Amino acid sequence: MKSALVKKVLGLQDPPHRHNETALPHDTDPTVREWLSDGIPSRQQAGQYFVRLLPFLKWIQHYNLQWFLGDLVAGITVGAVVVPQSMGYAKLANLPVQYGLYTSFIGVVIYWFFATSKDITIGPVATMSTVLGGIITDVQKDHPEIGGPEIALSVAMLCGCIIAFMGFARLGFIIDFIPVPAITAFMVGSAISICSGQVKGLLGQTGDFETSTPSYRIIIDTLRYLPTAQGYDAAMGLTALFALYALRSGFNYGAAKKPRFAKLFFFLGALRTVFIIALYALISLGVNHHRRDNPAFALVGNVPKGFDKAGVPVLRASVIKLIVSQLPASVICLLIEHIAVSKTFGRVNNYTIDPSQELIAIGITNILGPFLGAFPATGAFSRSAIQSKSGARSPFTGIITAIVVLIAMYTLTSGLYYIPKATLSAVIIHAVGDLIVPPNTIYQFWLISPLDAVIFAVGLIVALFSTVPNSIYTTVCISVAVLLFRHAKAPGQFLGQAWVNDENNQIPLYLPVDEPKADPNIKIERPRPGVFIYRFSEGFNYPNASHYFDDLVQTIYKHTRGTNAEIYTKKGDRPWNEPVSSSTDDSHLPILQAVILDFSAVNNVDVTCIQRLTDIRTQLDRRSTPVVVQWHFACIKNRWTKRALNAAGFGYWPLPQEGVVSEKGAGEPGSEGSSSDTEKGMEMSVSSTPDTAGRPFFHPDLTTALRSVDVYLALNPSV
Repeated sequence: MKSALVKKVLGLQDPPHRHNETALPHDTDPTVREWLSDGIPSRQQAGQYFVRLLPFLKWIQHYNLQWFLGDLVAGITVGAVVVPQSMGYAKLANLPVQYGLYTSFIGVVIYWFFATSKDITIGPVATMSTVLGGIITDVQKDHPEIGGPEIALSVAMLCGCIIAFMGFARLGFIIDFIPVPAITAFMVGSAISICSGQVKGLLGQTGDFETSTPSYRIIIDTLRYLPTAQGYDAAMGLTALFALYALRSGFNYGAAKKPRFAKLFFFLGALRTVFIIALYALISLGVNHHRRDNPAFALVGNVPKGFDKAGVPVLRASVIKLIVSQLPASVICLLIEHIAVSKTFGRVNNYTIDPSQELIAIGITNILGPFLGAFPATGAFSRSAIQSKSGARSPFTGIITAIVVLIAMYTLTSGLYYIPKATLSAVIIHAVGDLIVPPNTIYQFWLISPLDAVIFAVGLIVALFSTVPNSIYTTVCISVAVLLFRHAKAPGQFLGQAWVNDENNQIPLYLPVDEPKADPNIKIERPRPGVFIYRFSEGFNYPNASHYFDDLVQTIYKHTRGTNAEIYTKKGDRPWNEPVSSSTDDSHLPILQAVILDFSAVNNVDVTCIQRLTDIRTQLDRRSTPVVVQWHFACIKNRWTKRALNAAGFGYWPLPQEGVVSEKGAGEPGSEGSSSDTEKGMEMSVSSTPDTAGRPFFHPDLTTALRSVDVYLALNPSV
């Protein structure tokens, strides 16, 4: 009663009831209350949400000695690799090398609590370090009084808060909007930028040029200042780089020739960076031990023991204002590599990651990391590959890695002093070189989708001639624009019926009538004259509704004739936008009788597309007067879609349109006495679609919809 009173006061009108059918229980309309109850989690679901925040609670109770042995080997291997790598990546970020050690420690310590992947190792990575180095350089140009560590820790905490929020809000699906070509362009562009920027350190060049400018500029300046290269530095850098690639090739060759020792060769190859760093540190020790004040080549220098920079980080509003514009690129950079890497190893090792949970792991790591002096960290591809191949059995591998890093921080700092900077540059170049994909990958892009290859090329060009963050923005924007354009201009399909034999039965297929057939022997039969079957190929909502219906109306006008050309007694009665009948004889064309819409690719609809559909119905009814066009819908999956169509008057026998069709009764466009025939047709139609008894124009499939139209037209030949 209250509901009826409110509707009367506000002037709300329900759709007119058609006949007295009642929909079957399983086909009832959904309600807002039902939608709210589905969206609000129950107590059990809320409890499961909090349990999922700490996935280790599930597997830790099954932990055993065999798992521990696998984790021990993998953790020691990764720990040995991450120490020199993290120092190099701190150098990329324009920070002292010890900050790389802090970051690698805190990343692996925290991640295992929240991990849904056993293979990922969180820590400093080349791409994020490069972006961070650019941020620090940009800020210090105008504000040299602000230290690089303060900027780095501020970026880490802010990015961590943003990413953690996305994870807690279960927004991990957002990463799916960044396609593979954009990620590949970002990786390749970053790798080229990093490699070109490290050549100066590799050769020990003393020329006064920046390595934070666009890659093309760095390459030009490197060649211009080549005479400033220092011989000893170049020797320590180039020979180390050559040795790294030689060792990798040799160990790979040995594994191929001696499969029995493949595991041994793998571990030797994984530790090649450690061998080279140790070897060149010993050489440097021998050369510079008695000349620390005037070394023969540039050295890493003093590395404080332990967590020298631990403490509560300071977030100043003035610093936040300077870096806030760089946060989107930093967040995307942190997300891209981690999610891409975790999904890759999950696919390879047959487990599924939870993207939202991984965002929580990254977020918490970067929120807590600055308390120990860590800069932004995320999943590292190269170290994760080593961890996976080393036999990691659970995320607990991270604790073993953390212990190795901790030992290095407290016992090896005096030895780290003698590491040549040129050798560290060689390690960085060698580590990121694998991010440059081979030409065959780009060729595969071209074969699969030429447009994706173009997106990759644009992203790479922007990365080389501008900055890596601009490359990210460009490729993501282009990809989203292409996605929206494809959706808005999705081509609909007019279908015909083909029959295929399956043992003793003939099965109907519905195929496009105007497209080339894969098999020329397949005969596609068009529906009877005046009947059209139309399929929405990529959803049906406001961006593509007009495009679909422009195509639909144009084809219908081309293959049918109108009946209302002379209904205006006076010339001035004709609307300005209604064309005058042409002199072309179209009497041989049929009158439009029915339109069958295939909703198999449609999940949700909106007000705009339903309004457009209603307008088209009115337009076609007016053109076909006195025939009332039937609108049938097949393969509707979503009850909300049925409710929306029902609200607009679809799904029932059509009623006459005011001022267009004479009032002979619903479904009686023909001669007198057709009412009984109409009822017979309706009964036959309903009996063939038991799940839509209350809405006879909603059908479970195209065959049933077409049969319903055929039965009605057969019983009403005068239509």
